[in-house]
Amino acid sequence: MECFHTRFSAWTPFSNKSLNRELFQERVALISHWFDLWTNKQRQEFLFTIFLRCTKSQLRIVQEWFSERMQMAKVDFSTVLPRFISLYIFSFLNPKDLCAAAQVSWAWKFLTEQDCLWMPKCIRFGWFLPYTPTDNEYGAWKHHYIACVSNLDWPIPREATAMYGTLNEPKREDEELQERQREKCLRKIIWEKIALRKKELFKVRPPWASGTCCSRLLKSKCQPRLSQTVRDRVGLHEALEKQLVSASLEALPKRSNVSGSHSYPLLSKKTWHGVHKNDDSGSYASQLHIILISSRIPAYEIVVDSIKAGIISLVYEHCGLTLESLLYLIEKALDGRKAQSVGIFSEGDSREINLLQGYKIGIKNLLRPEVRDFWEKLGSYVAPEQEGGHVDLFVPLGASEAGIEVLSQLSQLTGTFFTAPTGIATGSYQHILSDWLGRPWERDPFGIYFSESKLQMWSSLADFLEDTLKSVRKQLSPLFKELQKNISAKIIGQFMFDHMSVANVLNNQEIAQALADGLMELSKDNSERNVREDNPQDAKSSLSKDDLNFETLVKLERKLQMDSAGKRTGVVRELLRSERKYVQMLETVREVYAAPLQAALSSNRAILSAANIRIIFSDVLRILSLNRQFLDHLRDRLQEWGPAHGVGEIFLKFGSQLNIYTNFFNNYPVVLKTMEKCRETIPAFRAFLKRHDKTVATKMLSLPELLLHPSRRFEEYINLLYALRLHTPAEHVDRGDLTAAIDQVKNYKRYIDQMKQNIGMRDQLSDIQRIVRGCPTLSEENRYLIRVQDVAQLHCCDEAVSFSLRTYEHTRDLSLFLFNDALLVSSRGTSHTPFERTSKSTYQFIASVALHRLLVEDIPDSKYIRNAFIVQGPKREWVCATEAGDDKFLWLSALQHAIKSSLDK
Repeated sequence: MECFHTRFSAWTPFSNKSLNRELFQERVALISHWFDLWTNKQRQEFLFTIFLRCTKSQLRIVQEWFSERMQMAKVDFSTVLPRFISLYIFSFLNPKDLCAAAQVSWAWKFLTEQDCLWMPKCIRFGWFLPYTPTDNEYGAWKHHYIACVSNLDWPIPREATAMYGTLNEPKREDEELQERQREKCLRKIIWEKIALRKKELFKVRPPWASGTCCSRLLKSKCQPRLSQTVRDRVGLHEALEKQLVSASLEALPKRSNVSGSHSYPLLSKKTWHGVHKNDDSGSYASQLHIILISSRIPAYEIVVDSIKAGIISLVYEHCGLTLESLLYLIEKALDGRKAQSVGIFSEGDSREINLLQGYKIGIKNLLRPEVRDFWEKLGSYVAPEQEGGHVDLFVPLGASEAGIEVLSQLSQLTGTFFTAPTGIATGSYQHILSDWLGRPWERDPFGIYFSESKLQMWSSLADFLEDTLKSVRKQLSPLFKELQKNISAKIIGQFMFDHMSVANVLNNQEIAQALADGLMELSKDNSERNVREDNPQDAKSSLSKDDLNFETLVKLERKLQMDSAGKRTGVVRELLRSERKYVQMLETVREVYAAPLQAALSSNRAILSAANIRIIFSDVLRILSLNRQFLDHLRDRLQEWGPAHGVGEIFLKFGSQLNIYTNFFNNYPVVLKTMEKCRETIPAFRAFLKRHDKTVATKMLSLPELLLHPSRRFEEYINLLYALRLHTPAEHVDRGDLTAAIDQVKNYKRYIDQMKQNIGMRDQLSDIQRIVRGCPTLSEENRYLIRVQDVAQLHCCDEAVSFSLRTYEHTRDLSLFLFNDALLVSSRGTSHTPFERTSKSTYQFIASVALHRLLVEDIPDSKYIRNAFIVQGPKREWVCATEAGDDKFLWLSALQHAIKSSLDK
């Protein structure tokens, strides 16, 4: 009976459910213990055996259990994942699969027709859209792909055989033999070059090189590959990374001196020595003159057009060049010859030369190694002083003691005669046409290089010409993009001269000069006549004296008096004249603009509100009151002027009240914005400005142009004070006051220059951020642009091949924006406007790399590549090539200097 109750229970009591349950739990615990002791493979086999024995209902229970625990949602991945991940997934599909996926749902149709998926597939076959899609256009590249595929001419096999021949067509026995011999010969040449390359690398390998990635950077420039895995394998310390960057800079090729060889050859050594043999005669050098013109000069195109025929002109960029690059350009222009004279036409003042960006050369930094090396090499390009060689600096260094000291130091360093103008005339570059310091030749230096009439016209209208040329450059520069800078400047300058009726201007100047000379002669005659009437006996006695020695003594005495007191008086008179002109310009603002607006407000016919009038004119009127007092003090002092008098104390009193100017400069942006806002919103004010701007009463200037005079006046103060101290003896009472006044005005001028520089850098960075799409925020303190270089990005087809045999393909165009602390890489495109000749460049942001983390490597020229180099950041690298070899050298020189400056901080 007991056997009957347990026959289907596997020895489990059939009738006793509690015992049955207890025994079942014990066996489940035993199996679980065994399951824990099994390996992963044994567990999988056990589960596989159990699931095979389960029924569908039992498997459904397992599925439901997993669904509850794992939360497996039955949703479309494209609606859950971010869109860029969904697009990345779809990018692996071919065009046929993309079209099939578009039929799944509306969401898939929208994603699979995006331009970012179809544009690479079109470009791979060279199919480009003939127009730029609008922002709302959808699926343009897919439709273009379908249109191109449907229009393809697919030849049938018979036509293809007739056009291209049959595949695997058997060749003749002699053709096959020739092809095998050609392949064998080519393979032999490649292996010989590879062996020779390895042998050269083994020779130049330094003994301390251990084969690691770090030691590879210290090898010769024959090994032209930087390891991308250096930063990936090791967490680089900052000091180690700086060491790697410095090593990459040292491996770059250097421009050699005259006698050496370099990676960017100008002339071979044989040609160079041959030229110097001809230089010994001096016949050709006496006819060679070269003038360097900075692009920072206002309206420099007019200056270029003023250069005489036969003079070598070199227009150089003020920004983005180094002293080494400038020497390279001078060497190339001279072509191994020596010049009789070199002129440098750049910005500057009476103390220093603003030669390049970051190189304001004065007495403090003249003996720096790189600056000293530049002037010594420049002096070697000029004929010796005994043969009449000289360097002409078109900067008024002769008007101050510091400037004369600079000229003296330069002459001692180079052994070449340096000269500069001594003029103290205030205004736009009027000093160029004045006397020059220690001039040993007959002609003035500006007469050697320039046409005097054109240069006079430029010097008087430089500021106005610069404003006009901004629009002319914008229209004409794209047409001359491929030409050299000095040629395009010559064309633009000639265009301006032809359309300005310059002949009439020059004729009027000649008439005015003739009238002035006539009036001077009449005044001289009247003065001599009055002297003779007052002292008839002295006049007779002076006429009766014919002693030549006496006349020589009289002339010498007059000259000494003029040198001691006359020049000092002339400077003070120039100060009074310029101050009177400056006050007249400020009075014009009050009489033409402020007074009528205030009168209209008082008569209940207000053009502007009282608040706007106060914002625009209150600071200017305070400045006018201050400078009128200063002018009265100068006028009173000059009326009782004598050798013992001075003006230093007047300047010190004037400098103690410069907080009025500080308020003006701080509020200057607000004043301009207020004027623009009132011009746009108040028609009466717009009509008022239209009636009064650029009239005879305002000297053909507008209100914003009149408000520029206070910022320019301090530079004139400094130049006049330096010239006055130059002609003031050391024992004079006014000497100490002049020195204190110079320091006071110079400090305030430094404050104004810093404000101008900050505004200029801010505007420059905002312009770059506007034109580069996707560009991050560039506005940071003390950041400025150094140079922009257009390059072609290359891709190496096979890096396993020897370096000299590598071939590259052009992938896209890049523009490299070099700042003082970072390098911005952007792709460059070209867009054309219908019915216009010029094109417009578009930029797309790619990456930004800090300079102290940037590795640079040169790629020597080979049969397959020229003007190439490698720029490597922490994560990416770019193989770039410039169009010309000069561009590569100038870019690498600027980049190298910027990286060194960044590492030194």
